Amino acid sequence: MDDAARIAGIVAAHRGREGPLLPILHDVQAAFGHVSEAAIRIIAHDLNLSRAEVHGVVSFYHDFTPAPDPRPAIKLCRAEACQARGAEALVSTLPAQDKVRIETVYCLGLCSVGPNAMIDGRPRARLDAARLAALVDGLA
Repeated sequence: MDDAARIAGIVAAHRGREGPLLPILHDVQAAFGHVSEAAIRIIAHDLNLSRAEVHGVVSFYHDFTPAPDPRPAIKLCRAEACQARGAEALVSTLPAQDKVRIETVYCLGLCSVGPNAMIDGRPRARLDAARLAALVDGLA
């Protein structure tokens, strides 16, 4: 099945939902590792939206990328509770960004056990520089 058919299938799976755009974009991002311009065109057409409307949503949210990035992502919480527990100090200890992609998020819901991050879809709590470095080494 080609990419256009896969994207059309994702859109069809969400047809009939109220507000299907974000779930569709998340599924496309998960399936392809990015939301391409071709995907935006297909989604816009199938949802009867303008390409500008879909592009506006894609460019607004940091979860959607226009091109694939093979580096694993670390979503580091930088909300107030994690900042109070040392998240900002972790930022300066992060490894070279050629190994991993660092994304800032504002709350993973683990405020009492911060600083924390989401790595490979799993929350990691009570991070310090050594634990974060070990987790990054495990990704590379």
